[in-house]
Amino acid sequence: MFQDEARFGRMVRIRRCWAPKPARPMVGNGYEREFLYVYGAVSSLQGQFDWMITHIMNTTHMSEFLAQVSSAHRRDFIVMVVDGASSHKAHDLVVPENMRLLRLPPYSPELNPQEHVWDELREKEFPNRVFNDLESVRRQLEDGLPRLAANRASIRSLTAWPWIVSINLNAH
Repeated sequence: MFQDEARFGRMVRIRRCWAPKPARPMVGNGYEREFLYVYGAVSSLQGQFDWMITHIMNTTHMSEFLAQVSSAHRRDFIVMVVDGASSHKAHDLVVPENMRLLRLPPYSPELNPQEHVWDELREKEFPNRVFNDLESVRRQLEDGLPRLAANRASIRSLTAWPWIVSINLNAH
């Protein structure tokens, strides 16, 4: 599985959109710097996507997320590919028994397919939207994340890159 965190907030992300001529779409602009964080892990081969929403990104929440993923996949041994965030290498990080962490090289987000899941979520659920409060952002995440996770074929098409599919991970 590949793991990453992303933040979603009240600041608008301007995207192109269609409108009938001669209308010009207007998008409000939000400058509020309030965010929620989403921990995500994707299994490219199975098209599975696990996630957790939090108000803060830290070692405690990372441990909680790893425990959540471990519990959801308790019959599997999970090699979790993570980046070099400080919460991923903290001494008090709790890694479940059925999981090992594998760190990506520094400054290599292009190797993590979870980044594409975040792009898809932003494109489909957050374009041209200004949220009045952080609770509205949470509701949008709580609607959009399960919708994305339910579409395993889409998750596979976003994340099952040839070099990932070609890896044979049979533990004996």
